[in-house]
Amino acid sequence: MALLPVKKHERAGGELSRFHEEMDDLISSFFQPWESPLWRTGRWPVIDIAEKEDHFLVRAEVPGCKAEDIDISVRGNVLTISGEKKEEAETREKGYYHAERVFGTFRRDLNLSTEVDPEKINATCKEGVLEIQVPKSEKAKPVKIKVKGE
Repeated sequence: MALLPVKKHERAGGELSRFHEEMDDLISSFFQPWESPLWRTGRWPVIDIAEKEDHFLVRAEVPGCKAEDIDISVRGNVLTISGEKKEEAETREKGYYHAERVFGTFRRDLNLSTEVDPEKINATCKEGVLEIQVPKSEKAKPVKIKVKGE
């Protein structure tokens, strides 16, 4: 027997739940920048985090941002990525002129599961992708204990 996907508004609460979600979206749209759908949701930049044995690997999509426009800081186990996007495009052709500008700031706070070593963080920004390697602190790394026999 195949299960059919459940639409968002068909979940518990039915029409009232759908109405509530639509009102939330409407109200949020008044208080968020409108230049990009991702900015409107408050989830920009899009981020992937992978936890390895001795470090975290964070990748953020930041198209249009330059390395000098991005700030990274760490406090305890919270990694903060912030910056400003400045993008301008202008096209002039015979009988045609198009100008577009996108400006805005962003900030993402990431709660990491353990303490990190802020002195050894390495970050690079290439082709619109920010990659951050965040080493775990020595006391946060697992320690193997040898079990002795009788």
